[in-house]
Amino acid sequence: MKERYLVLEDGSVYRGKAFGSDEFKIGELVFNTSMTGYQEILTDNSYCGQIVMMTYPLIGNYGINRDDYESIVPAVFGFVVKDYCDAPSNWRSQETLDSFLKRENIPGIYGVDTRAITRKLRDHGVMKATFANPGDDIDAIVKSLKEADDLHDQVSRVASGKIFPIPNRGKKVVLMDFGAKLGIVRELSKRGCDLVVVPYDTPASKILSYHPDGVMLTNGPGNPEDVPEAIETLKELMPKTVVFGICLGHQLISLASGAKTYKLKFGHRGGNHPVVDLSTGQVEITSQNHGYAVDIDSLKDTRLEMTYQALNDKSCEGVRHKDYPCFSVQFHPEASAGPEDSRDLFDEFIALMDKEGKHA
Repeated sequence: MKERYLVLEDGSVYRGKAFGSDEFKIGELVFNTSMTGYQEILTDNSYCGQIVMMTYPLIGNYGINRDDYESIVPAVFGFVVKDYCDAPSNWRSQETLDSFLKRENIPGIYGVDTRAITRKLRDHGVMKATFANPGDDIDAIVKSLKEADDLHDQVSRVASGKIFPIPNRGKKVVLMDFGAKLGIVRELSKRGCDLVVVPYDTPASKILSYHPDGVMLTNGPGNPEDVPEAIETLKELMPKTVVFGICLGHQLISLASGAKTYKLKFGHRGGNHPVVDLSTGQVEITSQNHGYAVDIDSLKDTRLEMTYQALNDKSCEGVRHKDYPCFSVQFHPEASAGPEDSRDLFDEFIALMDKEGKHA
């Protein structure tokens, strides 16, 4: 395999071996602590604009299969691993990770010290990065990294551009798509929900015209403040229907209610994050992928109450509205990949729609 370099904006250069695509992009380098689930991670649209590094050392050992996709078109900008396995052994495997990355135009590197890079990001925060080939002008690449602007259009890159149904015979749910993981669709479909998927910038009047029992706000990439139109839409929706938000949807509900968000130093990405349910004291292990969080202090001036809190850094992991049938979580109850401790939140969504429907 040919040589390839990972270049960070602080001037660090890590030499490794190339796999995947030969077309490089500048992205935000982040790390994920999951031990499995690299296919779901690579196809999670919340990684749009980012280069993902796995902290678990061996990646590729169970290949790629047809079923474990979280989106049809991956949006990740690159992949970094310690040891790459090019001979997967799993009865579901249909191709190697390398062939998948080549087909989806995702560049990768292996054979680098991911432990050292992770420690750097933990100490200094996430930073821009890209790949380079031997002979490339590293100084010029570092200069371009330092001068690169942050992306602000990730949601529009990955969200659906049109309205379409996923029919069933249960509760009518409008799914606001900010870059939805298919796991969310699967969980709602399992519960018989009759879905109408709409783009993230769909106005409240259009959403309400479907007479939904509830509205689901999906995950998505980037800064929640980059989608102000959705914040305004939510201000209209929350008093009128049941609303459940996940990840970016959680942040948008908080912003629409008057709270604030901030960027985390290195984010929460992995399938092993403990959170505590503040109403019961029960601890759940969750799947997470976000770089922003809701400011707990800012909740004091809103009608929101915090429902879940991260045990690692005490950040906000969930809120509930005191006046409206609206709640959200920062973590992923659909997992994909990761633990299934929190899937009953979808049942809570169904129960809340039942309750509000009886009141109506």
